[in-house]
Amino acid sequence: MVKNKTSYLFLLLVFSVSSFSFSQQNKIEEKKNELSNIKKQISNLELEIQKKSRKEKETYSTLSNYDQQSFLLKKLIKKIREEERLKGKEIINSRLEIKKLESDIRKLKSNYSKYVVSIYKYGPINKWSLIFDSDSFEQAVLRFKYLQKFSEKRQEDLKELKEAKERLITVKEKLQKEINEKRELAKQKESEEKDLLVKVENSKKILAAIRDDKKELKNEVDAKKDAEQKIKNLIAKLIEESLAKANTDKNVETESKEKSNSYNIDLSTDNFASFSALKGKLNWPVTTSKIIRQFGENKNSRLNTVTLNYGVDIKVDGDKNVKAVAEGVVSIIDWLPGYGSVVIITHKGDYRTVYSHLSDIFVNEGDKIKTGSLIGKVGESLQGNILHFEIWKARDHQDPVVWLAKK
Repeated sequence: MVKNKTSYLFLLLVFSVSSFSFSQQNKIEEKKNELSNIKKQISNLELEIQKKSRKEKETYSTLSNYDQQSFLLKKLIKKIREEERLKGKEIINSRLEIKKLESDIRKLKSNYSKYVVSIYKYGPINKWSLIFDSDSFEQAVLRFKYLQKFSEKRQEDLKELKEAKERLITVKEKLQKEINEKRELAKQKESEEKDLLVKVENSKKILAAIRDDKKELKNEVDAKKDAEQKIKNLIAKLIEESLAKANTDKNVETESKEKSNSYNIDLSTDNFASFSALKGKLNWPVTTSKIIRQFGENKNSRLNTVTLNYGVDIKVDGDKNVKAVAEGVVSIIDWLPGYGSVVIITHKGDYRTVYSHLSDIFVNEGDKIKTGSLIGKVGESLQGNILHFEIWKARDHQDPVVWLAKK
């Protein structure tokens, strides 16, 4: 019975280790595929630009292309940095393991050396003579047990010494591999950062060339119209995910749950303060309060067109830092034509805030953030540094002016 139980526990341990290793391997493959997909997207976007003539390159379409490439490159660099950090931790752990193994080997060698020296000085131990020379039966039994334990310990030491040496070789090889991989990551990061600088510089040149072009300004306005609908769709997707999660058994990992939460992050807002209580005293996302495009219908005097705005556009001068207006969880980070880099934060009570047209993003999907936490920086459009900001209550867009504190 005991033997069967031991065998069962052993098999369970082997299965657990195998499952863990398989899970880790899956995660590594997922990360590789994600990085590969980002690189592929960047390559496809670059190919689009290369097909254009010099005149065609000076358009809002190309500017948008470079902006999307910059977004993807920043995402790629962030992931490489995270991989680099994790690889650094692995290197530290491997070095610590090597240090411990070398210490263990020294101790095992020392113990075995003492045994060898003893044999050299006094000759090999004749266990039978020691037993037969005993003064009593009890003494003979004790000597026999001692010699048996001594022999077993010596064999264990030899086995441990061999295993420790083999493990040391394996870990040293693993360490060298980790060091080489970290170097490759550093080279890759440096290459992507150089590429990013080129994209940013190209964007600036195109922006300067088309800033006063009415046609390109209209293209930007049209792109923003499409972006409004896409933001609405993203909000609807988050609501559906939230409802699906609420209807799923918390203790069971079901297939429907995996499908419903495509972002695979915890959107729970149970521990957050009330968002609705902040109406009329909500912090501004930026230090300035110059709204150039109001909530609802807006007429563009240059284009003589009327557009619908689901939020407000805030002109930013000076400090370009964008901060969370209330505590919440970062639910989506995406890129949309017209509004560029977009961050959506979920707050308590089915409220969400949207921050669009960011040049840099300092948060990750799933981050729990506090009021005033730095989200990113405002990017530059044809109209200057503009932050597009929205507030949603479930599927209803709210007028941010009613919510924001008076300045």
